[in-house]
Amino acid sequence: MKKYLAIDLGASSGRGILGKIENGKLSLEEVHRFSNDPVVTESGFFWDTLRLLYEIKAAILKCSLGEGVDTIGIDTWGVDYAYIDETGAMMAPSYQYRDSRTAPMMDKVYGIVPYSELYKITGIESMSFNTVFQIADDVTRRPWLCENAKTLLLTPDLLGYLLTGKAASEYTIASTTALMDAEKREFSDELFEKLGIKKELFAPVVMPGNVLGKLTPKVDEETGHSGAVVVNVGSHDTSSAIAAVPATDDGFLFISSGTWSLMGIESDTPVINDITRKYSFTNEGGTFGKINIMKNIMGLWLIQESRRQWKREGKNYSFDEMSDAALRSEPFASIINPDDPTFNEAGDMPGKIREYCKKTGQKVPETMGAVVRAIFESLALRYRWTAEKLEELTGKKYSTINIVGGGTKDELLCRFCANGTGRTVVAGPVEATAIGNIMAQAVAAGEVSGASEAREIVRNSFETKTYVPEKDLSTGWDSAYTRFLELIGQ
Repeated sequence: MKKYLAIDLGASSGRGILGKIENGKLSLEEVHRFSNDPVVTESGFFWDTLRLLYEIKAAILKCSLGEGVDTIGIDTWGVDYAYIDETGAMMAPSYQYRDSRTAPMMDKVYGIVPYSELYKITGIESMSFNTVFQIADDVTRRPWLCENAKTLLLTPDLLGYLLTGKAASEYTIASTTALMDAEKREFSDELFEKLGIKKELFAPVVMPGNVLGKLTPKVDEETGHSGAVVVNVGSHDTSSAIAAVPATDDGFLFISSGTWSLMGIESDTPVINDITRKYSFTNEGGTFGKINIMKNIMGLWLIQESRRQWKREGKNYSFDEMSDAALRSEPFASIINPDDPTFNEAGDMPGKIREYCKKTGQKVPETMGAVVRAIFESLALRYRWTAEKLEELTGKKYSTINIVGGGTKDELLCRFCANGTGRTVVAGPVEATAIGNIMAQAVAAGEVSGASEAREIVRNSFETKTYVPEKDLSTGWDSAYTRFLELIGQ
């Protein structure tokens, strides 16, 4: 029986999850959990990459001392990276994507390559933290890095390199950079030339299922001589999560719900046109050869950052307490646009929401419950808008939304999603990202044939919960949706 270790790194924590497939069912065991604590300095907001490497090694060692491990896959957030020098060492810490350094770079890049042109090539939504803007900042403020580096590796590729000594650009994570030709599924020579970026900085693109290599002798010794091999999975965590959607056909709406809510559909080819550009849909690589046509929606970040602020004020609310308080609060009293730039950066999120409501002439949510209710209702309204635009784009009707990831644990959000969109919601599995990671390893090992069998295994292995719209509430949601459209100018 093959044993697959998924290293699943999120913005605040990471896990090592061991998976095995037996009799058509996947079993999971969390072997290691650790915090991911970005570091703030006077010069910026950084990831503690070497600490993450230490924790990944600890997860591998625990497997070696237990049942063993055959292959390892790593998935992380997108866009961030580090430079490697000729000796194989990192040249500088890796910036965290919420660092504010990139905002001024958007105008600079668009002055060279207008957004309409960049989008036509890459199909990537314009967001200030996209890799293209981060590199533009490096070229402007830290040119010695670009000039002297041997390789630039995005986070999961970087960690794979530090384990194996082998450099590759995995396709799904590379697709987040806004430097890839979406049709060719390769980095764009045209963009590199126009923006003055050295193409040789980027390792060759490989697809999910590629065998990157064995652990280096030093790493293998340090981790108990497991003999494990690192496999390139769908290393963008969204791609891995979508690979675990337990749908029975190709035509489904998904929401990968976590810090971000990534909502969209799978497609065989990129969809890049005036409609997708107008509504800021992004085209990113999928694990099983698909393109994920998605909208990046500010998700549980709004709740997570609010909770951090309340902790700073000495109020350590549990998620259950927040949901209960939200239910007791007045419905539709305050509505926000979750994707307003006001909410991008860390800080006093409840204060930002109150200020937003004040500026837009709404009732100001003063209590914790009112803030939480405003967030959840507004997310549900954003989901409705996104579903309608996807239907406009494809000419199809979607009656069901599959939600996977950590957000499925929040029943109030799932219930609001069903009521707000008027669609049935199927929630689960929670550990979708790790599951999709493991399924890609199993396909690479020849134990699973592809997407259809992988999703069948997911359906057989994990329970889901269904939420049906409560029809008697539709009038209130419809009225709120009209207000939401006015708020976003549509």
